[in-house]
Amino acid sequence: MLVLHNMLISGNCYKVRLAARQLQIPLVLKEYSLHGGKTREPDFLGKNPNGRVPLLELDDGRCLAESDAILWYLAEGSTLAPGDRWGRAQALQWMFFEQYSHEPYIAVARRWLAYEPKEALEEKRALVPEWHARGNAALGVMESHLQRNNWFSGGAYGVADIALYGYTHCAEEGGFKLARYEAVSAWLKRVSAQLNHIPLSESW
Repeated sequence: MLVLHNMLISGNCYKVRLAARQLQIPLVLKEYSLHGGKTREPDFLGKNPNGRVPLLELDDGRCLAESDAILWYLAEGSTLAPGDRWGRAQALQWMFFEQYSHEPYIAVARRWLAYEPKEALEEKRALVPEWHARGNAALGVMESHLQRNNWFSGGAYGVADIALYGYTHCAEEGGFKLARYEAVSAWLKRVSAQLNHIPLSESW
């Protein structure tokens, strides 16, 4: 059975759990804490030298890192992956956007404002305005797209929606005001209404 090296509060890990649940792919979860340091120990680094979760461990011992790569691996050949070349390219476009323009600001703001000790946050306090400015810029790009489209994975719900939902739906924990984005808010409701949806707090 597939093993997901997982952190329950992580939006990147949540994406994988959500896709697996919706595809009815069983997972064994191996849990890590935010400050436990276990991902920096030799055993884990032997599986992923980058020292991060999520990490998907296959039955044959091969390991796949990076949340969106894992998403694509799970979804390929399913209804969550677009069946045409253009749709796949669109999905990948938004998944790259999520990792380069969205996650580095929305996820980082959430981590430091909601999950790190207050004294540690003080060292990062000067960066908060930039996180919010760039995160809101990313939400603005999403808003513009969603004013004309229902989904990010071509014409149907799929991997790109899961990738972007992971940290967007909990962005308010990082100080973002989702009510300002009507189309994004409506999309969040559409995603949460999908079959076999699970909340971030549910492990499996």
